[in-house]
Amino acid sequence: MKAIVATNRAAEAAGIALTERPEPTPAINDVVVEVHASGFVPAEWEWPSTWVDRSGHDRVQPIIGHEFAGVVSALGYGTTGLSPGQRVFGITDWHRDGTLAEYAAVEARNLAPLPGNVDFTVGASLPISGLTAWQGLFQHGRLQAGQSVLVHGSAGAVGSVVTQLAREFGAYVIGTGRAADRQAALDFGANEFLDLDHENLDDIGGVDLVFDVIGGDIQRRSASIIRPGGTLVSVVGPAEARPVDGLTVDFVVESVPTQLAEIVDRVRDGRLRTHIGTVATLDDAVPALNPTDRRKGKTVIRVRP
Repeated sequence: MKAIVATNRAAEAAGIALTERPEPTPAINDVVVEVHASGFVPAEWEWPSTWVDRSGHDRVQPIIGHEFAGVVSALGYGTTGLSPGQRVFGITDWHRDGTLAEYAAVEARNLAPLPGNVDFTVGASLPISGLTAWQGLFQHGRLQAGQSVLVHGSAGAVGSVVTQLAREFGAYVIGTGRAADRQAALDFGANEFLDLDHENLDDIGGVDLVFDVIGGDIQRRSASIIRPGGTLVSVVGPAEARPVDGLTVDFVVESVPTQLAEIVDRVRDGRLRTHIGTVATLDDAVPALNPTDRRKGKTVIRVRP
């Protein structure tokens, strides 16, 4: 089968290649999925699991990508709850070969049914962005109606979902980004927008929750404007700053089928839109994953027409 593999850790996206790999076989409680579309997160190069297995041994030319939508083609021994021919979407285990391939082996517990009226491209754009937003806001941020939320990167793949979910649940959302992102952030539902290049975070006043996808100095400055009892949620590793009289949480997203169902239901009825930027075929995936211009939204690779 065709697959995109990482060949050079130092080269990151410049060190990927389209190659031929054997089709996977399902282990106990696995399914093999015929992949129709796969999303990609650029931060994958920074994840230790991309380069080493759970025992700490180097992974040789791992297949990259970890979110996808497709059709179940085979069941492993003991697998229940899914059937061949079923449309599914979800996240693969971080330490296993991924989804930028014609087939992927996935633990059945990581998958949710993909409704027939949701396109595979849209389905593949949902799992990591949608679950990161859901878990960051509700599990870790404990968002309550009436609170204020500062969403960094509010026009991006994750931030746009955070913005929409926070607004749906009754929060006041302040989006951030570059000046060119202003209209997109407002279109996704931000109540107001702050241009990080030209406007001062301190002018916001106080917020109850910061959802950070940037880190560094932006994160440190954001921590200082969180109200007592508020929370800084980071998806870029352990936070370097802690709010006074508040909480700091960093987390790794997990595949939770019940949450995937909540998210895809919102896509079906129009409450939620994903921000898909680039769509390319598997044959054209290498340049699409190594762009010369700034990425806008989620990159999705269509594995099958």
